[in-house]
Amino acid sequence: MSWIQLRLDTHPEQVEQLEELMLASGSVAVTLEDNADQPVLEPAVGETPLWGQTRLTGLYPADTDMKATLAHFPAEFLAQCNQRIEILEDKDWEREWIKHYQPMQFGQRLWVCPSWLEPPEPDAVNLLLDPGLAFGTGTHPTTALCLAELDGMNMEQQVVVDYGCGSGILAVAALKLGACEALGVDNDPQALVASKDNAQRNGVDSAVLPVALPGQYDADHWQQRADTVIANILAGPLMELSNTLLHCLKPGGTLMLSGLLNTQAPGMIEHYAPWVSLRIAGEHEGWVCLRGETAK
Repeated sequence: MSWIQLRLDTHPEQVEQLEELMLASGSVAVTLEDNADQPVLEPAVGETPLWGQTRLTGLYPADTDMKATLAHFPAEFLAQCNQRIEILEDKDWEREWIKHYQPMQFGQRLWVCPSWLEPPEPDAVNLLLDPGLAFGTGTHPTTALCLAELDGMNMEQQVVVDYGCGSGILAVAALKLGACEALGVDNDPQALVASKDNAQRNGVDSAVLPVALPGQYDADHWQQRADTVIANILAGPLMELSNTLLHCLKPGGTLMLSGLLNTQAPGMIEHYAPWVSLRIAGEHEGWVCLRGETAK
């Protein structure tokens, strides 16, 4: 099946009304994207920033009468929006993803491999992972930085906490590299399901990798228990969660923080300075991973 997409270039103040008009006119999906190469960084609480020049794309069934559809929009809006109508050929998007997702190496020992391919180095530490639409597969620089750091650490018999575990990729990697136990925490229930699935796919018993929503794990049990605490999220939550993360970390333990732009690193280092001396352990495409050890 083919689709028709309607593209409109507009300004933030018109986005909400145009999105409503697209949906009212029969669009089955509306997406927003930057139309001027303008980055939108982490917003403050309660803010939903948009780009100064925003492109809306509405997706319509192939048999849609686009002339009748455009009649739903005020003529003055369309005159300002650089409208464009295109035919979008349907694809088996799952197959497209599979075709392009290949094994990736992190550090010296660790490979992340899609489960339908043979690992290129059978004797390496191979983490089998099926790509999803969210949660992390190792392709984002922040996840890649954390995986490379884990590969370079001695994880034998380590206890690990992965806060904001997403797909569970970092917790499972730590266990495959020798850790004896890991806790995965995420505020998205679907992430917990993904973590359980990926643990099972890699032969990790659920008793070795329990997963939980924030506040639903035994905080007393995990107090100062982890040799390594990893949090690959965003700068704001990393600051807000500092007490929670440090609560789990034993004296002399390692704290690894990622999900940070290089411009955010100095503020994060300063924030954690009373408890741990963080340093930039890795940097890629403007993203950084911080790492440091607490005092014994």
